[in-house]
Amino acid sequence: MEIENQSTRITSFVLSGFSNNLPVNLFLFFVFFFIYVLTLLANIMIMIVTSHLPSPMYFFLAHLAFLDICLSSVTVPKLLEIFNKRQTISYSACFVQMFFILLMGSSETCILTAMAYDRFAAICKPLHYLQIMNKSFCRWLVGGALALAFSYASMNTFPALKLDFCEKYFIRHFSCEFTSLLALSCTDTVSNLTLLLITSGIIAISSFTVILFSYIRIISTILKLKSLEAKRKTFSTCSAHFIVVALYYITGCFRYMRPSSASSIIVDGLFSIQYSIFTPMLNPLIYSLKNREVKEAMKKLISKAFVSLFHIN
Repeated sequence: MEIENQSTRITSFVLSGFSNNLPVNLFLFFVFFFIYVLTLLANIMIMIVTSHLPSPMYFFLAHLAFLDICLSSVTVPKLLEIFNKRQTISYSACFVQMFFILLMGSSETCILTAMAYDRFAAICKPLHYLQIMNKSFCRWLVGGALALAFSYASMNTFPALKLDFCEKYFIRHFSCEFTSLLALSCTDTVSNLTLLLITSGIIAISSFTVILFSYIRIISTILKLKSLEAKRKTFSTCSAHFIVVALYYITGCFRYMRPSSASSIIVDGLFSIQYSIFTPMLNPLIYSLKNREVKEAMKKLISKAFVSLFHIN
């Protein structure tokens, strides 16, 4: 490490979120490599499948799959390097990773919110669904989500660049997450943490309000249906989204919104792994298992692939 005596500027950090036990690291390397490959394949499959499905819901699902690929790619490749004893990350690369973690995480929150509104429009206003969720409005929602996420990531990343880190360069985590990085600073971080709390709170509370309102109306509409079969089919159209939202919000909000006094390195690491590595893998699996149209489209795509392969051979 190159550390200047006067300015105490650090040129790199060491990610020390895992043990140096070689057998354990070798096992974890293959586990997370398998998860990463599965995440890429499953989400690419979702993106291909949804491109053939006309409903606006699948437009948002395709963007969610893309964000899952990006979120996983921000953290997992470096995590695999850590298991190969390449734990050092440069100062600039660390902040770039932090920016994209904030960007992708908040983008997913906004897209999940848009998907909740989409389900509300489909179930509660079926006759006007295609008029409400027209292509122009869907693009506007996705564009607005990305713009809001970019502003959120920028507002928290750029002020953090002004912090000094003195001789503390061991990040007790597997990635350069905002709170883990700020914990190393030898300058006052109250303003940074306050800004994070305010901006995260605005996005989380506003998103949760829209999702809660949507599902209250959805459940109310479902309960008014007389047929049990109609209730089952209607609920199945939004059950996958509900599960994904629950997984993402419970882990993500617990990681970022709780007080620092309740912080735990092991717990932080487990929750970070859940929402940044496991959730991107689980999302396409949940949608493919819970959504009949996605399952049928996947079967057709796989059968076509086998037929094409058979003809080539």
